[in-house]
Amino acid sequence: MRSVLDYAMGVVIIFVGVFLIVRHQFDLALNKRFPPDTIDILLGALFVVYGGWRIYRGYKKNYFK
Repeated sequence: MRSVLDYAMGVVIIFVGVFLIVRHQFDLALNKRFPPDTIDILLGALFVVYGGWRIYRGYKKNYFK
């Protein structure tokens, strides 16, 4: 059950990271109020890496007991 949670959270976190990376391509009210900058891309890349690590942790099932 814990690995399923890691898979699901990893996918959600990766989607958020990808959204932060490519949000400048969409016409959103959020972009007008808070224009995208370099920090969005860096934070998006960090989210993608962390989401990948969560998926990897769910695959390995190496939990401390």
